[in-house]
Amino acid sequence: MKFGIHNPSWLFGPDPAEIFSGVAARARWAEAHGFTWFSVMDHLIQIPVVGAPDEPFVEGWTVLSALAAVTSRIRLATLASSVAYRNPTHLAKIAAGVDLISRGRLTLGIGAGWFETEYRQYGWEFPPLPAVRIRQMEEAVRLIVAMWTTPRTTFHGKYFHAEEAILEPKPVQRPHPPIMIAGGGEQLTLRAVARFGNACNVFGDPEGVRHKFAVLRRHCEAVERNYDEIERTSLIGFLLARDEASLAAKARRLGAAQHFRGFAGVVSQGTDLVGRYAEAGVQLLISSAFKNDMETHELLAAEIVPQFG
Repeated sequence: MKFGIHNPSWLFGPDPAEIFSGVAARARWAEAHGFTWFSVMDHLIQIPVVGAPDEPFVEGWTVLSALAAVTSRIRLATLASSVAYRNPTHLAKIAAGVDLISRGRLTLGIGAGWFETEYRQYGWEFPPLPAVRIRQMEEAVRLIVAMWTTPRTTFHGKYFHAEEAILEPKPVQRPHPPIMIAGGGEQLTLRAVARFGNACNVFGDPEGVRHKFAVLRRHCEAVERNYDEIERTSLIGFLLARDEASLAAKARRLGAAQHFRGFAGVVSQGTDLVGRYAEAGVQLLISSAFKNDMETHELLAAEIVPQFG
């Protein structure tokens, strides 16, 4: 099993100018301590399960491009870009640039979108039916791949269009950067993973994740896709401490009772949980530590990651 870190919050100090230096230090630390993945959210305001809506928040692709320049080995990703936030041709161009800056370390995480409040604030149309948003995502993925792999792209879809569009230079990775489709919807999203994805990202407890992977396998069989070609990942919220008293004190200090949705426990409990995810088939476990709690990352790196390397 491989391990990654997801950056769900930008709270690194009172000075907004210090935000990037904080996340850059965190990414470099992850790279040096056995993690193979570092991802950021692609939102414009903080999401409710993490923090307050007026929390300082930085646009994800801006940060990702800067991280590409100050790291050297770790894989970088959005988790995940909502399909409506950028025209797919433009997103293809942005992503190609990050892949070039990083010398081939980008994974494009993309999803159908769900945060209606953000859509409304920024003036994006929010199709109320999830099926419509998923179809938009599928069409966007097809267009992005075409932009990455053909000299000129003409595309006439239901939602998106391109006319002799040129994208040069192409991404470093061949045939193109991997595409992670985020979400665990069993009828449509996991079917889209089977058809178009190089990786999936699903949420839930180990048994729930195991079930999602079984559904994905059935979708792969239906479209004659090799299930093992798809990297299986899961994102989990972590809050770790060495003992129960320290855990309780940390939870109070961080205000975890209000926003945190995930696993809170001591190291031995976290080790057991990770083992259950490994048994469920997770190949990359991505830790989202509440408010980027550094002790959680340190305990994960020192006490848990070495047991699953």
